[in-house]
Amino acid sequence: MQSPGDFEMSRRGMLAASAASAAVTTIPAARAKTASAQPAPSMARIALTVNGEARELELDTRTTLLDALREHLQLTGTKKGCDHGQCGACTVIVDGRRINSCLSLAVMHDGDTVTTIEGLGTPDDLHPMQAAFIVHDGYQCGYCTPGQICSAVAVLEEIEAGIPSHVTGDLTAPAEATNMEIRERMSGNICRCGAYSNILEAITEVAGRQA
Repeated sequence: MQSPGDFEMSRRGMLAASAASAAVTTIPAARAKTASAQPAPSMARIALTVNGEARELELDTRTTLLDALREHLQLTGTKKGCDHGQCGACTVIVDGRRINSCLSLAVMHDGDTVTTIEGLGTPDDLHPMQAAFIVHDGYQCGYCTPGQICSAVAVLEEIEAGIPSHVTGDLTAPAEATNMEIRERMSGNICRCGAYSNILEAITEVAGRQA
């Protein structure tokens, strides 16, 4: 037979178990209610000129330019690598300047002109830089190649425009496409296959043609 003390301890244990069970069933319900109360995403309509074509998009304002190109315009040549602006696989050219599209919101580029790898050339009409990468085997797995080529095209335009880099010795003299200049300017584009020497040869060849 239970003593009064044993009975009281048993009753308290049952009450504690019941309270714990109620907490387990009510917490998820509360979370679900909070989740359902989240506001709808803020949307914006933007206009871009992409590879020479006028495009209009309605996007969540948090959408990066990279995701707008890949997911909304199906221009999958631009690659998502690190998604932190550290590898250069997502490089595109915006109004003549190269950027990491993973670090830039699409709404920031309303009215801008964007050039991706698809806009530089086609298999039947290659851009000189694309052709040079093929000749010099400037790629292996090819994942970083679109960003490498877009960056390389912009690098030569930067040099031609006289924009200095960290290794430019004389800021009053015209910039030159030396090996050191090209290596420095391309340092933000990572090739995990290690085709750097071939990439340098491809860029140098195109720079020589343009000189």
